[in-house]
Amino acid sequence: MFKKFQDVFKENSSYKVFFISLLITGLGYGIYKGIIDNYLAEIVGMSEFDRGVAEFFRELPGLMLVFILAVFYMFSAEKLYKIGAMIMVLGLGMQSIIPPSKVLVILAVCIYSLGEHIQLGMKNTLTLEYAKEEKAGEALGHQSAIYQIGTLAGFIVIIVAFFFLGNKKPYQIFFVISAILMVLGLFFALKIQGNSETDKSKSRFYFRKKFTKYYMLEIFYGARKQVFFTFGPYVLILFYGANATVISMLFAISAISCYFIAPLVGKLIDKVGYKTIMVTDTLVLVIVCFFYGFAHHLFPMHIAFIVCCINYILDSVISLASMASNVYVQDISDDKEEMRATISTGISVNHMITILIALFGGWIWQTLGMETLFMCSAVLGLCNSAYAATIQTKKEMKK
Repeated sequence: MFKKFQDVFKENSSYKVFFISLLITGLGYGIYKGIIDNYLAEIVGMSEFDRGVAEFFRELPGLMLVFILAVFYMFSAEKLYKIGAMIMVLGLGMQSIIPPSKVLVILAVCIYSLGEHIQLGMKNTLTLEYAKEEKAGEALGHQSAIYQIGTLAGFIVIIVAFFFLGNKKPYQIFFVISAILMVLGLFFALKIQGNSETDKSKSRFYFRKKFTKYYMLEIFYGARKQVFFTFGPYVLILFYGANATVISMLFAISAISCYFIAPLVGKLIDKVGYKTIMVTDTLVLVIVCFFYGFAHHLFPMHIAFIVCCINYILDSVISLASMASNVYVQDISDDKEEMRATISTGISVNHMITILIALFGGWIWQTLGMETLFMCSAVLGLCNSAYAATIQTKKEMKK
């Protein structure tokens, strides 16, 4: 399995045990993700507005991430990745034992999200550090693919289990299984060796003028991403009546698609340049958003449901292009510490708009209709492309 990675990653790095941790964590996440939306709708009884409120608190750790990492700036990327894994175990452990109370469920989701967001920046940082020269895009593609394998396996577990269980919905049991897998993922995370070099005089709360466009791109991407992540599955559940089996099957198809396409996108970033990818990816997004919001006006309900499922998968695929922004940061950074700090800060900048979309997205859907919600996502995507066209690559700067 790791033989094909030898040309991409440094031999003396901990990429093997890091990838095993990602694979197992992805499996646990796949089981969790495969049921959480249906659990919130069917058991907890959350409406579209409630779902937006829940997502606001789920994304809040992402906004606070830059401050959290600033406190722990002396920690290496490896240590922070391990801390994130521990917090994820705590959140899912709580989710597996609490009753279906809105407040308690949101609290558990928030704790899990804190660990997940701490790991998020560290995953990209460690991948870029372990990658060989000129292999950054391909390395990120492999990282994404490995995680997709894990999540795919988790979705398959839910599909098979609910196929045999029928109308029975033992969501709590699957939360327990997911928590156990997260413990195993933590075990391998603790085996990661290395102590990333950091500049002790700097924290990860890091802003520099040359990264302004990167931060703006993160804001646009965060806004357009949040609409589909939060409300995409909820549209299928509340509006079209999709059950956990259907949702997990949809997630599984998305994972399979991303597994095969992610390495290709990574190579494409290296070949044609990150700027080209960032400019062109949202052209497809406009089509996706249009059909997701208006399919039920154009087709019979059963056909509209299929159209929305296809477009959800397309959105997952074009979201892979977000890897380009990390390569952009690496290209214009002076050193690895600056790259790490900027990526971590970018995640929090991303969430500045994300939490607002989560909070008001449900209100927009409830008062103005889901058509308006997805048209807003399309407009934000076009703004992202237009702004990406203004960035200058290092090669362009030298001309």
